[in-house]
This record gives sequence, structure tokens and C-alpha cells, in this order.
Amino acid sequence: MSQSQAAAGLVVNGRQFQLFSGDDGASFILLSKVDFYTAHLQGDDAARFQTDYEAIRSCHPTWMPDQALAQLWGEGGYSWHAAQEAD
Repeated sequence: MSQSQAAAGLVVNGRQFQLFSGDDGASFILLSKVDFYTAHLQGDDAARFQTDYEAIRSCHPTWMPDQALAQLWGEGGYSWHAAQEAD
């Protein structure tokens, strides 16, 4: 776990993805466990992510965390914000 993840609160923990929220509620960390990429979302990107995440959860309430986060990661374009974490 990185220092930034330790400072953030875990929102959901799936097999492929983890989502953390900053203490301020205005930032997110989206982690792909499969390829070790992490997207740090702040400002407008975090606000858009929160809106998109809530919309996915509302439209698909039975989806598991990995399904919702995979949708946002791939089709939502949040993978573009990601960088590979060092070992």
C-alpha cells in the first residue's frame, strides 16, 4: 500500500480494482490490481469520477465493485489518468 493510499479511505475492494477516497472527499485513487496501474484523480477529474461512479451504481445496483470500476476504467476513460506504480 502506498503512502497516498494509506492516507485515503478504502471505498471498495474488488479482486481487480480498489477505490480509495481522500479525507477531503474531493480526490480519489483508483487502483488496477491486475496491471499495477493507479489513477490519482483530483479537482475536476475527481468530481467527474464521482458523478460517473454514482451513475454506474445507480443504473446497475447489482454490479459487483469490479464490474463498476472496470466500466469506468476502460470505457469511462479513467485508465488515461493512470501511471504504473513502482515495486
